[in-house]
Amino acid sequence: MERLFNEDCNPKQLSPLTLAFIGDGVFDLFVRERLVCLANSPVKKLHQSAVAQVRCQAQAGFMKQLMSILTEEEIDIFKRGRNAHTSVPRNAEPADYHAATGFEAMFGYLYLKGDIGRLRQLFSIICEKSC
Repeated sequence: MERLFNEDCNPKQLSPLTLAFIGDGVFDLFVRERLVCLANSPVKKLHQSAVAQVRCQAQAGFMKQLMSILTEEEIDIFKRGRNAHTSVPRNAEPADYHAATGFEAMFGYLYLKGDIGRLRQLFSIICEKSC
């Protein structure tokens, strides 16, 4: 599978918050597609399940699960995203929010790099342990 828009884009030249912006959408689509394929449920229930998995606390937990299997490049992107200066919402712990930003940056980087197989592998590991 290739990227959806598939325009030339060098993720190494993008800021970590830009990578997190696209990574948020990529991860959200993975979660939503999985939920829809598992069961034809009412939309409200699908939405609640999706929110539980894409909120920063969940993403921070997913990142802890993945750290031991990430490549150096993936860890570097995660750290860049985690350390980016962002405004933390009132309902989030700063550590969780920053870890989630790093998680999303990594997903965005891998997506724009075209490494869909690696994204599937990481998502599969997350689902084995958490979903």
